[in-house]
Amino acid sequence: MAPRIDRSEGGIPIVQYEARERAFEPDFGDPETIEAVSAHVERHLGRIGVVFHEIVSDLVHIDLLHVPPTRERPFHTLVTCGMSTRPMNVPEDAEELRYAELMLSLPPDWPLDQQAWRHEEHYWPIRWLKILARFPHEYETWLGPWHTVPNGDPPEPCASGTELSGFLIAPSTTVPDAFHTLEISPERRIQFYAIVPLHADEMDLKLRHGTEALLQALNRAAVEEVVDPKRSSAAR
Repeated sequence: MAPRIDRSEGGIPIVQYEARERAFEPDFGDPETIEAVSAHVERHLGRIGVVFHEIVSDLVHIDLLHVPPTRERPFHTLVTCGMSTRPMNVPEDAEELRYAELMLSLPPDWPLDQQAWRHEEHYWPIRWLKILARFPHEYETWLGPWHTVPNGDPPEPCASGTELSGFLIAPSTTVPDAFHTLEISPERRIQFYAIVPLHADEMDLKLRHGTEALLQALNRAAVEEVVDPKRSSAAR
């Protein structure tokens, strides 16, 4: 079923997807992608401490590469590895953006063990990193710069203890320029994007007044890429 596309009062496309009926499509990962993405992460961000392997994978096998905090990067970094094994369904004018991986920045005291992840207040950013990495393949669409994805319609908080209710896909501001793109071949260039949690009214600001208005508000409020579950909305 084709998605329904509406327009906000600010002229921003609003795409609504319906879950499609299909058979489970197991994927066990692509060694070339794993090797290339892992080497790219270690070259530009630092040593990979742990790989959180996905046990059962549908459509794409999503592992998470964890780079621990360092003096230069004093926060946890998680990078997906596997989203780019399939091309996304991009518009004709965005062919160079067909392949992507996502990254997430967490405070240095964020718990990253299986026991803590049993509690949604600790797991929700990781859960959404995996959801968003599979999203374009699940719905035969794409994710690119400045796309926003809400948690439901209307958006609801991602977990108890936070009012953050969706995500902005954006070029990371915490990485060197050389990290943004990895060329596997002339036909396959992987783009790396950060996911930045947003409040519902911040997403509404984008729909009403456009992407630039949202980015200006986030900049004025000094919103950082590192997840802060308690931060105030930049739209207020």
